[in-house]
Formats: sequence, C-alpha cells, structure tokens
Amino acid sequence: MAVKIMAVAKQLPKYSKETEKIIPFVKLWMQNQEERFQRKVIKLFEGAGVAKRYSIMSPEDVFTATSFEEKNAIYTKEAIHLATASLQKALQKAKLQPTEIDYIITVSCTGIMIPSLDAYLINSLKMKQDVVRLPVTEMGCAAGVSGIIYAKSFLKANPNKRAAIIAVEAPTATFQLEDFSMTNIVSAAIFGDGASSVILSSYEEDNGPQIINEAMYHFYDATHVMGFKLVNTGLQMILDKEVPQKIADHFPEIIHPFLEQNKLTIKDIDHLIFHPGGKKIVQTVEDLFGVLGKNINDTKEVLRKYGNMSSATVLYVLEQFMDRNPSKGEKGLMLSFGPGFSAQRVLLEW
Repeated sequence: MAVKIMAVAKQLPKYSKETEKIIPFVKLWMQNQEERFQRKVIKLFEGAGVAKRYSIMSPEDVFTATSFEEKNAIYTKEAIHLATASLQKALQKAKLQPTEIDYIITVSCTGIMIPSLDAYLINSLKMKQDVVRLPVTEMGCAAGVSGIIYAKSFLKANPNKRAAIIAVEAPTATFQLEDFSMTNIVSAAIFGDGASSVILSSYEEDNGPQIINEAMYHFYDATHVMGFKLVNTGLQMILDKEVPQKIADHFPEIIHPFLEQNKLTIKDIDHLIFHPGGKKIVQTVEDLFGVLGKNINDTKEVLRKYGNMSSATVLYVLEQFMDRNPSKGEKGLMLSFGPGFSAQRVLLEW
C-alpha cells in the first residue's frame, strides 16, 4: 500500500525585512560592544547567505527587552494564525475538506503551548472529533521530516486515511537581547519565522510522490551540539560550531547505506530536498554532494529568500519541487538534521 504526499503549502508571517535593513537595528543593539567585535557581527549578518527573513514580530519588538511571557504570548497567537492559514492552503491544493484528515501532527520548538497547536486547529477548522493528534516539540530542525516519517507509519498501518503535518516556527521569539555570545548572534543572522503544512494519503486514488522508505540516524555523544536551554528570558539557543564537521564525518553512513537498502545509489537520485541549516552547513553538504555530482541549489535559494525556519524550512524546499511537478519515476531524497543529534531521511518517487 502506497503512502503519497498530496500537497505542501507555506505561510509567511506579516513582518519582513531585507538583511541590509536589519543591520541598523543590529548596530543599535551592539552599540556598547567593542568596535572590532561590532564589525565582525555586521560582517557575519551580511555574509550569512540570507537576503530576507520574515518574522511574527516587528524588528522594533525583536530588539526590545520583552519578557519571555510577552514573547511567548505573541508566539502562541501568531502560531495559531500561521498554522491555520498554511493548513487551509494545503487542503485547497489537495482538494480536501478539514474533516477528511484522520491524523494531525503539529511540530514546533520555538515556543510553549498547552493545549498544543493541533487542538486549536481542530476547533478553528472544525476537524473531525476523532482525529488522532500528535504534537512534536523537541526535535528542532529535523521535525519537518520526522513528522512525515510518523505520518507515513500511521498511514501504512491504516489504509484509506489521510494525515496533515503542520510545522510552525518563530526563532525570532527566542532571541536573547542580553546575550552577546556568537551562538545567539549566529542564530539571529540565519533564522527566520515561517510555517508549512503537508498532506499525506494512503488512498489509492490520491496522487503525489510516493514515500518509498524512511529512516532516522542518531549520532552518539552529541546531545550537546544543538538545542535550546530554558532560561528566565526564554529559550536560549545551543548551536555548537562542530555541527558542520559532525555532518561531514557521518555523511557516508547517513546517505549510502540508506540508498543501498533500496537498491539505489546517489546517481539514481534526481532531487535533493535538503534542510538549509545555515551557510556553513549548506556549504559542507554542498561540497559532499558536489563530489557525487549533485547540487542543492533549491536549498540555497530557500535559505536566501527566507532564512532557516527550523522544522518548516525543508518543507519550503519540498514545495518548490512539488510545484515543478517532476516526471514520473524521478526520485527525491529529503534530508534534515536536528537536536539529538540526528539525521532524518525520506526517499520519494514521483
């Protein structure tokens, strides 16, 4: 029984700024720091590979000492709006009603909500009252692909059902105003806010690329390299500089055995649907794939246009491929990395 991806749809927040227009806010924020350090930070923003980003808050609000409570309240309100809009768009693309969804997965790591986001969607869209819910909150950037993996498992066990994955992230709500560490600065330079929804189906008559296989890969002794620390001022980013090298070291074990299980090699893959974690990670993976004769141009384009939106970002890359409607028989490899440290992989065939 085939499980297929029917539709993907994004939703962007109401605020947006080109990087060059954010620089004045950064300069004001850094005004009491040593001048050489200020120049380093500005250069980092300018060279991050992000031309524009979107946000649930205005730049004035981002660079204001709002409390964790205030930021999380904005996150909650805007997350509901973004999730609702993106899911409605995805349902329209798939020509479905909200009541035709049997399984709903919501993923987010940049705010705290109880009840979880899915409860609000069930109410606002009047989804069926026996829909199965799964909120995923601690898998970070990997959760977009993780959500697809969980949905596929559910649908494989339940013929003639449909699932929705909704990823909503607002990293700007985690920005730490009093933290001048390179981790906080790098995350501010590469991250943006956004949402995306995916519809999957195990109905034979539904169309879309089929999920051929999926797998997770977990790194040992790497729980320290990525995540959040909950502090009094909110969620403080953890992002170790060794992440690109970790990926490079494990890359052969992540890619080749997974493809071999499916009697494939990298030469058989037509589309690389890779999460744009940041410029250094993208460069690392681009070098690794380049040696294999492949490119991740779509990944770089999404990073440039929107920044890293954590779990939602790889779904933006997927939507670009879906909108181009690849030819029958073409194959795609989805790949994302997240806290744990782990890699998530999904093999698609159109």
